[in-house]
Amino acid sequence: MTAQPKPTRKTLKIILDANALFVPLQFNIDIFEELKKLLNRNFEPIVLFPTHVELERIAGQASPETRKKATYALKLAEKCKLMKVPKRKETSTDDLIVHVASKYKYPVFTNDRQLRNRLRDINVPVIYVRQKSRLEIDGRL
Repeated sequence: MTAQPKPTRKTLKIILDANALFVPLQFNIDIFEELKKLLNRNFEPIVLFPTHVELERIAGQASPETRKKATYALKLAEKCKLMKVPKRKETSTDDLIVHVASKYKYPVFTNDRQLRNRLRDINVPVIYVRQKSRLEIDGRL
């Protein structure tokens, strides 16, 4: 009798919103280490191209303090896979995140309350900061 191989779980892809990349500076949380602990499996962080463009805009045009934070967020985004998604002028970045998360069944890491509610309404798991100290998942992976 041969032993059955253990089923391997696919790498979980997680979309990071722009504000998720500000979490390390806001709450002193290593988001990649915390995601690893929370998920207890291989994951691939994804940043949508319009999110990256939004961060670049902030890094170039905001107040000096916000520019510094956005530049740091862009450095963190380098650790993520950049997903090209065509953006139409009338579509917000949040709309694109909702669309991609729904289409591909990817969980989303965001602290944006409105975006979290929209994602919950369509049963997309949401990862967010809880009590300014840890990450938590709302929904099933």
